[in-house]
Amino acid sequence: MKEENWERVTHTFLPICNRHSKVLILGTAPSVKSRENNFYYGHPQNRFWKVLAATCGAQVPETSEEKKTFLLSNGIAIYDVIESCDIKGSSDSSIRNVVPANLSEILNITGEVPIFGNGGTAFRLYQKHQQKQTGIPMILLPSSSPANAAWNLERLIEVWGNELKPYLFEG
Repeated sequence: MKEENWERVTHTFLPICNRHSKVLILGTAPSVKSRENNFYYGHPQNRFWKVLAATCGAQVPETSEEKKTFLLSNGIAIYDVIESCDIKGSSDSSIRNVVPANLSEILNITGEVPIFGNGGTAFRLYQKHQQKQTGIPMILLPSSSPANAAWNLERLIEVWGNELKPYLFEG
């Protein structure tokens, strides 16, 4: 196995949100594949898009434009907790020297919506860097990453659905 080198990664794509967003889902930082594709959750093995599509009863979006339309039409805003960091490959466990993302612009657009964390690292970093500023507690979701092998797709769909559906389909 080749030794992966540290890389300084800076977030290069915009948050996806609008004034109709009902929830905000935050990851950590874009993976290598996401940076290559210049869009969120770009690794083909990441279950993010399958889980959200199942939760919303929709087809899995394929293109970046379809994904953006899917998110906005279902009231889902997404971004990451990290503006920049040092990371080895796509490994959340290697993240260091974090500059947290400023979430105030997103929340100015969405209003005070529930915030969900895609995995434990996003959850811990949000609690450390952003919760005081936002005043909104984060709800932890199990990571959709393929590295989270303890969670199969069905379990992810069940837990994410149970947490998200009350906010997405209320009234």
